[in-house]
Amino acid sequence: MSTDQGHAFEAVIVAGGFGTRLLPLTTRRPKHLLEVAGVPFLEHQLARLAEAGATHVVLATSYHAELFEPVLGDGSRWGLRISYVLEDEPLGTGGAIRNVAGALAEDPEAPVVVLNGDVLSGHDLRAQLADFARPREGRPVDVSLHLVEVEDARAFGCVPTDPAGRVTDFVEKSDDPVTNQINAGCYVFRRSVIDTIPAGRVVSVERETFPGLVAAGHVVVGFVETAYWRDVGTPAALVAASAELVRGDGASPATPPVEGTGTAARWVSPDAQVAAGAVVEDGATVGAGARVEDGAVISGSVVMPGAVVGAGAMVRGSVVGPRARVAPGAVLEAVTVGDGAEVAAETLLEPGARVDCPA
Repeated sequence: MSTDQGHAFEAVIVAGGFGTRLLPLTTRRPKHLLEVAGVPFLEHQLARLAEAGATHVVLATSYHAELFEPVLGDGSRWGLRISYVLEDEPLGTGGAIRNVAGALAEDPEAPVVVLNGDVLSGHDLRAQLADFARPREGRPVDVSLHLVEVEDARAFGCVPTDPAGRVTDFVEKSDDPVTNQINAGCYVFRRSVIDTIPAGRVVSVERETFPGLVAAGHVVVGFVETAYWRDVGTPAALVAASAELVRGDGASPATPPVEGTGTAARWVSPDAQVAAGAVVEDGATVGAGARVEDGAVISGSVVMPGAVVGAGAMVRGSVVGPRARVAPGAVLEAVTVGDGAEVAAETLLEPGARVDCPA
């Protein structure tokens, strides 16, 4: 529950994407509801927002929009109020934010936190809000962007800042990055700025809104912090994020109590069945109604609800989708298995392979 009502704020989670990079896991559900460390991913974001003082969260939804509310409810579990706003057609990150403006309060100076719906971050959101509230040369901040420093920024767009912390440019991916600071997908908007985003069309905050604000002389600042951060946009990243939270390498207030520590850490749903002779280790999770048979090894993997891993099977760094079946003796290394799919023992799967959902 929110504990700092003196610093209450509203938030938006942009959760309309198709999750193409996560196929086949997203064939039948939005990526934002995939289990990470035993709970649907958005629960991690909602718990963090509540912990930082949020009172109202607006979910900007599109793909499989009807599935969100049955899972997340009205927000009362976190001391929040959740509103659901549908995009009839995908509008991009900026368009999605503009589309929910009518669900936000009308105070033009109020801060509105915006999260990309596939980013897991342990950064100090309260500190970012405090930094946002600090005027620059007597002028209020229009937008604050959480930035993280990475060792190799060539795969990312870069966000350089001046000595005062103001963003000076947005630079596309390059073999020679101008900075190692990248956009980490958490923003604080002044409420009135959201209304300046064009309505009813596709808008990218990264390519249009933010560069346009900087070019027009608005105060756009970077909040640089290098706490735990991960873009959970691929099967490999989802597996890694889940294992990191279970092992304690990352932190989230929504992570359920786990068994063991370090490489022995695991989370097994009370509704799952794990044979006495099976091994579940290295941050692996086993979801509700799943079954892991004798002699199977589940290491650093996500076994989703209702899945079955047969006797003697080996599952490492992989995702086994809901109700999927892995045959006795099968070996999966960095493999993604879709809903209801079956993997036979004799199937040879290369690392990175994906097994589609049955028709």
